[in-house]
Amino acid sequence: MTAKKYSIGVDYGTNSVRAVVADLADGRIVGEHAFHYPSGEAGILVDSRDPNLARQNPADYLRGVLVSVKKAVTAAKKADADFSPENVVGMGVDTTGSTPIPVDEKGTALALHDEFRDHPAANAWLWKDHTATAEAQEITDWAKKRPENFVAKCGGTYSSEWYWAKILHCVRTAPKVAQAAASWVELDDFIPGYLTGNTAPDRIPRSICSAGHKALYNEQWGGLPSIEALGELDPRLCRYRYQTKAVPVDHVAGTLRPEIAKKMGLPAGIPVAVGGMDCHLGAIGCGIKPGTLVKAMGTSTCDIMVSPLSDPLADIPGLCGIVPESVLPGMYGLEAGQSAVGDIFNWFVKYLTPAEFSRGDAHRNLTDAAAALAPGASGLLALDWNNGNRTVLVDQNLTGLLLGQTIHTTAPEVYRALVEATAFGALTIINRFEEYGVRVKEVINCGGIAEKNDFVMQVYADVCNRPMKVSRCPQTCALGAAIAGAVAGKGYKNFSAAIRKMTGVKEKVYRPRPAAVKIYARLFGLYAQLHDAFGCTDKTSSLHNVMKELLEIRRQMR
Repeated sequence: MTAKKYSIGVDYGTNSVRAVVADLADGRIVGEHAFHYPSGEAGILVDSRDPNLARQNPADYLRGVLVSVKKAVTAAKKADADFSPENVVGMGVDTTGSTPIPVDEKGTALALHDEFRDHPAANAWLWKDHTATAEAQEITDWAKKRPENFVAKCGGTYSSEWYWAKILHCVRTAPKVAQAAASWVELDDFIPGYLTGNTAPDRIPRSICSAGHKALYNEQWGGLPSIEALGELDPRLCRYRYQTKAVPVDHVAGTLRPEIAKKMGLPAGIPVAVGGMDCHLGAIGCGIKPGTLVKAMGTSTCDIMVSPLSDPLADIPGLCGIVPESVLPGMYGLEAGQSAVGDIFNWFVKYLTPAEFSRGDAHRNLTDAAAALAPGASGLLALDWNNGNRTVLVDQNLTGLLLGQTIHTTAPEVYRALVEATAFGALTIINRFEEYGVRVKEVINCGGIAEKNDFVMQVYADVCNRPMKVSRCPQTCALGAAIAGAVAGKGYKNFSAAIRKMTGVKEKVYRPRPAAVKIYARLFGLYAQLHDAFGCTDKTSSLHNVMKELLEIRRQMR
């Protein structure tokens, strides 16, 4: 009898790292463990003087992968009599991004040196760090003036969440750290390098996923922007231009080195796939294919689609990138998303929940009360920009808005309006894809919100007027990483074969309700007015009708 085969997926989230052991036969998770980062606030290093700062301790990343994989392997031994560490064929890694880390000439994170241990700039610059908004605008202006138009493939605007903006901000505000850094390495490259011992900045495998979407990498202009181009932006950036060719996740970063394997309870020599960003591997774990929009719904959202390289594809304004093979081999990867979704709900619960809803689970209490309300009955409308706008405006300086409050407005009404606002933002992204010829035939959701909140998913179905499917695996990003590990270890010959066997959706599908769809179509028209009036610098919009229309909708629904 042939022994069963398994792979391991490691998923680095905003607050924790999770490892899973997956059965190659059907994608079933047979063991898992989550390690919560011990540093800072829920793993995030913050600064009360600067709300835009969000860093992480690289030591948490390294300890986290050792602990989470070891305990996932132990759990698999207990849960599956057929499992043996010897039957693990490969390992894959996904991480947040853009989360670049300044490193020395050996690839060691500067924050791991005593000299820089307490220096914020020497740590990992988490994806949600928005300290570089000014630099992002400067990069956008520089890129558009260049003959290459570097930002054409990433929606026309560079973001403060991304690689070069963060590095440029460090160069200007923390020169000691910048001078000590031999290079900067994205987290999805840093971890496979650590696992395999292949850490030197000049040879560490670089993922096309983060390089293409966040660092302006494109083979059309020879990889990263040239030394000449970077020198025009700021000569101090030139030292960080790596020559390595960025590659997709069907490549092998190396094999698990003995000292790491021993700590994990695994045999040495297991192939480790080149890393990728969480949402891109999550898309694989959802079974992405052309026509499928995958929404990874958590603190923020990331929306992923793919399109065959053989099909002509326009540059789509406002996207976070159109990158060859950033998700699947032979496909363009298209990325969009929202800078805050769950974070908006968490903000409201943390700071503005009345006492009567605070007893027990405040999220659940507000959700239940909000679900009992009719669409439009509150007369409220919100903009979902509490953490800026990632797509389609790409402006992290934008802020949230709530319109229509009265002295009788209740907390559940506001909570519902915030949920609806995030759904309107999601529909804005769908419309942008289809406006440029990328048809959305189905939507598959994954992440904590999709797993746990029926109310939110039903609102999304009603607002978007599309069925909302949910990935059958609760740990979709980790499963996608495990699929990459399966392909790296030759458990499957390609991603298509692995996806067919290892992914699927749940039986329950959230379907649009005609009456709600009709009301939300009216509300979305008003949302679009607010969106353009407050978010678009090149448009003028009259808002005289918005409040009166909200009142009329409220009257009709009551």
